[in-house]
Amino acid sequence: MSDVDGGNKAKLAQGEALATATWAPDDSRLAFLSEQAGKAEKFYAVNPDGSGMQTYPWLEGSTMQAIQWSPDQKTFYVNAWQKGAKAGSVWKESVEGSTPEKVVDGCGFAFDVSLDGKYLLSLITDGEKVGIYSYGIADRTCTILVPGVVTFGLNIEKSGKTFLYAVPGKKEVTIYRQKWAAGKAVGGPQVAIKLPFAFPLVSGGNAYDFSRDLANVVFARPGGHADLYLLTQQ
Repeated sequence: MSDVDGGNKAKLAQGEALATATWAPDDSRLAFLSEQAGKAEKFYAVNPDGSGMQTYPWLEGSTMQAIQWSPDQKTFYVNAWQKGAKAGSVWKESVEGSTPEKVVDGCGFAFDVSLDGKYLLSLITDGEKVGIYSYGIADRTCTILVPGVVTFGLNIEKSGKTFLYAVPGKKEVTIYRQKWAAGKAVGGPQVAIKLPFAFPLVSGGNAYDFSRDLANVVFARPGGHADLYLLTQQ
């Protein structure tokens, strides 16, 4: 963990394979994932200084993708792939610790939770149903908000009335703003900001993030090179 400028670094954990998840809404806790060969996955919540770490064992035969906090910080929503399943699913678990309970199959992976806690903002990234969706937790409805969008991250703005998502181009990245209310889109997406440089959506995990007020954008620009070989038959 560190400041955006790289200062005040603090080591939170170490392990065979780790992945960061999300901060609690008040920034007091960070969730992260841990994977170890031959063992069930686990996820954790920890204070920014590494203290107060709590462990949450996960389901055998299920691989976690990401974790979202509910606005009241009482519930985790966990994206996961179950062995043999045709699509990913979203689960919920109490922050105090509980048996995971499946919320929905087939409405994509959750990337944020509405401020009133009634809707998950989710994303389907491949297939015929690509796009951004809302899932009504109470009525169990999956509603398309922005069809055909290929992105890898959704941030609800502080007002709760709009959300942001990024779409990359060859030389730039455009972040769009979409209004929504009661789990449905209001009007069409509008350009919030156009960044005059490009970065990938994914690079061994999500390759970027931006703050809810767009004051900060953090991204990875992987280096390295590719080799081209000519193969001939003997």
